[in-house]
Amino acid sequence: MSTTAIYVYCVVRGAKRSSRGRVPRGLPGSSAPSLAPLSTSVSLIVGEVPLELYGTEQLERGLRDLDWVGAAAMAHEAVVEHFARQTGVTVIPMKLFTMFSSQARATAEMKRRRPELDEVFARLRGCEEWGVRIAGRRATPGTKRPPGVAPSGTAFLTARKQARDKAREEIRMAAEAAEAAYDVLAAHARDSRRRDDVPDAASAPPLLDAAFLIPASRRARFRATARRAAAACAQAGAAMTLSGPWPAYNFVDAQREPQ
Repeated sequence: MSTTAIYVYCVVRGAKRSSRGRVPRGLPGSSAPSLAPLSTSVSLIVGEVPLELYGTEQLERGLRDLDWVGAAAMAHEAVVEHFARQTGVTVIPMKLFTMFSSQARATAEMKRRRPELDEVFARLRGCEEWGVRIAGRRATPGTKRPPGVAPSGTAFLTARKQARDKAREEIRMAAEAAEAAYDVLAAHARDSRRRDDVPDAASAPPLLDAAFLIPASRRARFRATARRAAAACAQAGAAMTLSGPWPAYNFVDAQREPQ
């Protein structure tokens, strides 16, 4: 009975074996990442992992440990980003903990999915992912009566209504600015996706959380547009954060759980 499994970091087109020596170490306890060819131009980036660390029971236990998951995710991402930064290489990143019982099975499954993967390669070629998150400011606090001023029911209720109206207007302006930002940024993108997977710990959902698939040739124009959009958002009472470039995780529709 095998004591190891094959971990797949990503599928790459155009990577050279000469780059293997500079690849990051990979998951804790794994062998060094290496190329497993599917064809003359396409390879899997794989590593051998011990089942005593990454077997079914161990994964179920480890997934409850955020520090353990975080360390694995960072190691996975470092390998994927290494290949994504290489000139002329297109990367299809795999989900965290994509594993097969053997390299032969991993290769056979990916060859079976080759037409699907080729479609993804065509869509991602020459592109990189950028993320945009826009959050509104906290609502205007309720009106307080100044010290020494006699209370007035009518004045108090009027002030409260004015404060609520102002808060609604601020929210409307910020939301409109976020929508405008999405539209102008999407105009530079080959594809764009809104993300709605708000973390459980989040106090409020963002006005916009989106990913953009940007051709590298349009990077400068995209970033310049993002700076103008951020300024417009700030004037409307919202804060925009731009991140990237990243491997195109949000645009790999071909990913499925392997057998």
